[in-house]
Amino acid sequence: MAQLVVRNLEENVKRKLQRRARQSGRSLEGEVREILRAAAAETPHKTAAPGFGTRFAAYFRNAGVDLGSLPPETPSAAKFE
Repeated sequence: MAQLVVRNLEENVKRKLQRRARQSGRSLEGEVREILRAAAAETPHKTAAPGFGTRFAAYFRNAGVDLGSLPPETPSAAKFE
C-alpha cells in the first residue's frame, strides 16, 4: 500500500475532516482514504450540465430568429387599472 503525506493543511480543514469522520464512524485516516477513493473514481473533467438559458439558446439558435436585432428596452413596472 502507498502512503501519502499532506503538508500545510489548514487547521479548520482538519477539524472538519475529523467531524466528518466521527459522523461516519471512521478514523480520520479512514475518512480521508474514503474521500480519496471517491475522488479517484469520478470521471475526469466532469463538468456541470449547461443551464436552462444555455440549452434554450442552443435549441433556438438556428430557428431564424435574430434576437440581436431587437431594440433594447428598459423594464418598467406592470400597471394594473
